Amino acid sequence: MEQSTNHLTVSRVADPLRQLSLERLRERTSMKWRTYPADVLPLWVAEMDVPVAEPVARALREALERGDTGYPAGTAYAEAFAEFAARRWDWDGLAVDRTAIVPDVMLGIVEMLKLVSGPGDPVVVNCPVYPPFYQFVRNAGRPVVEAPLDATGRIGFEALEAAFRSAAGAGGRPAYLLCSPHNPTGTVHSAAELAEVARLARRHGVRVVVDEIHAPLMAAGTRFVPYLSVPGGEDGLSLLSASKAWNLAGLKAALAVAGPAAADDLARLPEEVGHGPSHLGIIAHTAALREGGAWLDALLAGLDENRGLLDALLREHLPAVRHRPAEATYLAWLDCRGLGLGDDPAAVFLERGRVAVNAGTTFGPGGEGFVRLNIATSPEILTEGVRRMAAAVRGERAAG
Repeated sequence: MEQSTNHLTVSRVADPLRQLSLERLRERTSMKWRTYPADVLPLWVAEMDVPVAEPVARALREALERGDTGYPAGTAYAEAFAEFAARRWDWDGLAVDRTAIVPDVMLGIVEMLKLVSGPGDPVVVNCPVYPPFYQFVRNAGRPVVEAPLDATGRIGFEALEAAFRSAAGAGGRPAYLLCSPHNPTGTVHSAAELAEVARLARRHGVRVVVDEIHAPLMAAGTRFVPYLSVPGGEDGLSLLSASKAWNLAGLKAALAVAGPAAADDLARLPEEVGHGPSHLGIIAHTAALREGGAWLDALLAGLDENRGLLDALLREHLPAVRHRPAEATYLAWLDCRGLGLGDDPAAVFLERGRVAVNAGTTFGPGGEGFVRLNIATSPEILTEGVRRMAAAVRGERAAG
């Protein structure tokens, strides 16, 4: 796999996480930097504090120079993802003729749910989970059935089967919205776990739609397994995007991929859905997948360093916080229940510490007393963020 040569490619690209100062970052106008007052250090929403990878910037410059700002067309994005999947994951099962471009992963999820379920049909999720899972599913007219993760943050199969049984008992066409890797815990599901998901889903007549947006963001020594590659996953539908790994959320594009037994489902996707992605987004994502490997390797090395740094900072400054370094993503799920700050410690960190993290309560049951912290920043900013959190616990108000 390409990842096995990370040590060869990282040296060619400087760590993207160490290239931008706090002053430069505060010039940004995106959600991360404009939601809170200027004295708040933002370590919350899934935006990275990195410059645009040069291959991506070059592809965008060239597109603008030729006035290539029309509607998206062709299969270049799917072809680039198939090549990336083969290199990074040893997976050659991403067939271009079983793909469709969609505006982004969450809107793609809604469209996939429309293909395999109807209004009023239940959708199973593993809580605590990415808050838009609740919002988008319910807005699509489908009730949520919760299957809590176990105490280690992994899929609890007794809870999952009970949820499948409940969903199937409600009638209609139930579905399971799987987050892989899981957000917020950073858990990477193993091949055996995914195969068990497929077995249980087939047993109970539940269709699986999987969000794999964080798949390129593996910690060292961890292997991502595509759901569609496991036995029984043939009738699954997956959503992929380069947006998280290359920080391209503002350049909208994603890819829906069907397993061999779900090709007919994907073929029913309305044509107009494919008009939603940004043409410039597809150009950017395609360049990232094809030419941004060295940049990604440098980012992954920097994230590994930040995971170790965060662990050391917590031991020094907030020893009552329990933390299991994530196997993937650039998110840290912190158990702050030992601090005595109640169900919403994020509110205390914001008010007293002037640092913004995500409240665990927004991720559903099991998130009480937790916060989600974004480590995709410089070591200096990460260190300052933990320092402010510790000051908040001591009852001090941190200086902005």
